[in-house]
Amino acid sequence: MNLTPTDPTAHPIDPLIRAEILRKLEAVEAEHGVRVLYACESGSRGWGFASPDSDYDVRFIFVRPAREYLRITPVRDVIEEAPGPVFDVNGWDLRKALHLLAKGNATLIEWLSSPVVYRHDDAFVPRLREAATAVYQPIRSFHHYAAMGRGNFREYLQGDQVRAKKYLYVLRPLLAAKWVLARDDAPPMAFEQLVEALVDDPAVRREIDALLIIKRRSGEQEWLPARPVLNAYLEQLMVELNQAQPAIGQPSMQALDDLLAETVLSSR
Repeated sequence: MNLTPTDPTAHPIDPLIRAEILRKLEAVEAEHGVRVLYACESGSRGWGFASPDSDYDVRFIFVRPAREYLRITPVRDVIEEAPGPVFDVNGWDLRKALHLLAKGNATLIEWLSSPVVYRHDDAFVPRLREAATAVYQPIRSFHHYAAMGRGNFREYLQGDQVRAKKYLYVLRPLLAAKWVLARDDAPPMAFEQLVEALVDDPAVRREIDALLIIKRRSGEQEWLPARPVLNAYLEQLMVELNQAQPAIGQPSMQALDDLLAETVLSSR
């Protein structure tokens, strides 16, 4: 499974914004006594279709000093800042992250292919990617994305006027589910990589290209008339997914246990 991030130059972050995010991560470390092992961009900036007014969805994995994992009363396994108009910053404790990975959590796997990385522990992250590959569960990833896409379609695409970003919020998970069926590796975070690999109908590609232009130039609240070509494509795609069944496997979780023990024991 290839979890290498896509080309970061295609998803630029303003240097001043990046510097502010790095300061926020340092403040998290100082306030909570943790070490940030990995931090990336999630959401529309990671997917590659941010609007000019999109916020920054910063997600991270952290580890506490080893003795904190030996407490009778465990400490909170999430660190969150109150989301503001520009930054939404939160992260998961290492044990929580690995526990979710063992359950087939698709979101964490996405983080590992984010094209925008703010913090990268060179000893930890390659091993995390190896562990994620070892425990990848296609069936859980498939059902996660298929359910998200169907739910978003029902909720957001039923009217004559639709917010531009909602089409992308349906297209991305449904294409990710299709990727799971077609490929051995996990779906990439970058939306255009999914489109390039999976959408071969020229009319649908033109609609998606036009939608991306609108989304990237307009605000988050931009509305547009419903797109019959896209609606028909999405409806057919959902029919195909409803009839599909990905492979079922029972991977060993030993790689996650080893990574947890070694990372925590090296934490001071």
